[in-house]
Parts: sequence; structure tokens; C-alpha cells
Amino acid sequence: MMLVEEAAPDAGALPVAALRGYLRLATGFEMATDAAEDAALAGFLRAAIATIEARTGKVLLRRAFRLRLEEWRDPARQPLPLAPVASVEAVEVTDAAGRVTATGPDAWRLVPDAQRPALVPSGGWLPSIPVNGFVTVRFTAGFGETWAGVPADLAQAAIMLAARYHEDRGDPQQSAAVPFAVGALLDRWRQVRTLAGRGGRA
Repeated sequence: MMLVEEAAPDAGALPVAALRGYLRLATGFEMATDAAEDAALAGFLRAAIATIEARTGKVLLRRAFRLRLEEWRDPARQPLPLAPVASVEAVEVTDAAGRVTATGPDAWRLVPDAQRPALVPSGGWLPSIPVNGFVTVRFTAGFGETWAGVPADLAQAAIMLAARYHEDRGDPQQSAAVPFAVGALLDRWRQVRTLAGRGGRA
């Protein structure tokens, strides 16, 4: 299985002002609002979002992903590794010679489960994957286009974690740790994630 993020979160959707306000409250000092500082804060937010998404399997800001599979976990139901999934745009089968065949949306459908969304066949089985070939599933996942669509506890966790990264930016080992308070906010969103291969778990 190979999962590729096709686009980073939109810079305009990042809660830079909210993070600046949180840091101001936490430190009691005014912060600069120049472009360089905003870019730095956006970087901390991106790192925090990536950490939270990796730990929970939940995508905070909506964007496109590409999933490559050498075999279906189950030809009757293929779990998708991220949630929530808003749509599946394409299912493409590539054979050993590199020829790509797009499978029409009449052959499959999305089951938009909040914890374990899945691709299922409209009837029978999902498209056959040839020997030495693979299938590519292109889909869009995320709670919303803007930060307002992110659940409150995940949004708070991202702000708190980005603030920690800002405070610990001179200490890489410290920055690698997730504070207990952030972990507590993430607990209800974490799940046992199913991989592509049969019976795989992580």
C-alpha cells in the first residue's frame, strides 16, 4: 500500500491568527505579526496537523489523496486508510505494461463511515487487479475546507501542539513528544487502523 497526499492544506485555511492569540495568552508577551512570523507559525501548524492526522487517521482540512494497492484487502470491501472521506474521484487499474484503465463510477461506491470508510462494488466484486499490476484510488478526505469545519477538540489539539512546537523549536527531542493534554484530546479519535493486505493491522 502506498498513500500519497496530493496537496498540502491550503495556507489560507490554517488558523495562524488563533495560534498567535494562544501564544500571546500563554506567554503574556505581544508577538510580531510580520510575514516571516506568520510563515513560521504556519509551519508549526502544518507539523501539528500532520502529527495529529498520523496518530488518528483523521484528516483535519479537506484535500486530495492517492492510494495505490497491489491487491484488495477484500474484493467485496476495501477499507480506506483515512476518514472522513468526502468523495472518491477515480478508481484506475494499471497492468504490468503500464496501461491504465479507468473504472466507471457505476462499478463502485463509497461507504462514508466516520471511522472506517470503504470502497465497495456496486454489484459483485471490485475491479480485478492484474498480476504485477495495481489499482489507484483517488479520493478527497477531511472534515472541511476551512478550520471552522474541524471538530473543536481536534482543532484545540492542533493549536496546543503547534504552540508546543513553537516553544520547543530549539530542542528537536522535546518537540518529538506529544504533551499529555494533547494526547487526551486525541484519544477518542484514535482507532486500530487497517492496512491494505489481508489481516494487516497497525
